[in-house]
Amino acid sequence: MSVRKRTWTDAKGTEKTAWVVDYVDTTGKRRLKTFKLKKEADQFAATATVEVREGVHVADSATVTVAEAGEFWLKSCSSAGLERSTLDQYGQHLRLHIVPMIGTVKLSKLNVPAIRAFQEQLREAGRTAAMIKRVTVSLGSILSDAQERGLVVRNAVHEMSKHRGKSAGKAEKRQKARLRYGVGIPTMEEVRAILGAAEGRYRPLLITAIFTGMRASELRGLSWSDLDLEKGVVHVRQRADAYHAIGMPKSDAGQRSIPLTPMVINALKEWRLACPKGELDLVFPNGEGNIEWHQNIIKRGLHPTLIKAGVTNGDKAKYTGLHALRHWFASWCINSKEDGGLELSPKAVQTRMGHSSIQVTFDTYGHLFPAVDETQALAQAEAALMAI
Repeated sequence: MSVRKRTWTDAKGTEKTAWVVDYVDTTGKRRLKTFKLKKEADQFAATATVEVREGVHVADSATVTVAEAGEFWLKSCSSAGLERSTLDQYGQHLRLHIVPMIGTVKLSKLNVPAIRAFQEQLREAGRTAAMIKRVTVSLGSILSDAQERGLVVRNAVHEMSKHRGKSAGKAEKRQKARLRYGVGIPTMEEVRAILGAAEGRYRPLLITAIFTGMRASELRGLSWSDLDLEKGVVHVRQRADAYHAIGMPKSDAGQRSIPLTPMVINALKEWRLACPKGELDLVFPNGEGNIEWHQNIIKRGLHPTLIKAGVTNGDKAKYTGLHALRHWFASWCINSKEDGGLELSPKAVQTRMGHSSIQVTFDTYGHLFPAVDETQALAQAEAALMAI
């Protein structure tokens, strides 16, 4: 690898100079790269020498633009069998946020400062902090896919994450407000009012949501064959996505069995007689027996019930979605028996909720678990030891 000075005269007769790095890449092909300053040429030569020796160097002319890499990535995601809703979300990240701002940039030009500048562009364009985070994650996935294809050496998004370290992650967690009763979690009084106000075709669905903590997609995809009303248990084995496609739960932990309360059992036995019949044998279908739209459940079932129950903010329903009922179920599982709860262990709560890991359970509901009085516990343990 050599660095040499090049001098020439342009069309106007002005003498020009530049510095050329002459080298052979990992494929044995000769490459020339020109720089205005010798310092820049020397820096590139030093880096390229190491990359060529380690077999990871990719010449600028051998790479592609961010837009091209993004299309490769979307095809890989589609081939991997990801859900349609996930693919749509990735496509939106690419076409609405990434391509308009950095689509023409070569992958080899993406370093940590470039990623930070891209995030600033998104922020100035009015994107929310949550959207900026999601788009950046997608960009990191694009670069990972490009690395596997040999189109780029560095993944600047992952490098930036490492540089930020754990302190950044802790700061993000501090910024996220904890779930609170009366805010993200309905209170006991509110749930009683909801149960009293629920009526019509959405009553059994709301009662089931309250006492099982099932996700909206799991309720929409629930079939009668997955219910054992004699034994009082529901087996969660499938879900309906936003496009009315029936599929497996998102994770292995999503497949679970949940015991049913007497109120749920009685409500479902009554509903089975009136439930519209369909090929999918759904428990909570629409009027034709097909998969119900999620928004119909919210607008025609949940919100009117909340308003009738007086669970409102002004003249609007206080809670926007069924996830609030799921949060209540989790809190009910956690609460002590003295407070009207089940007092289940963290592992049991994880199982009931279908969380992929116990960490998800603790991150979401850890603050609801009763605190242990360590002083009293130590004193009791000491007394028990001395009594032996």
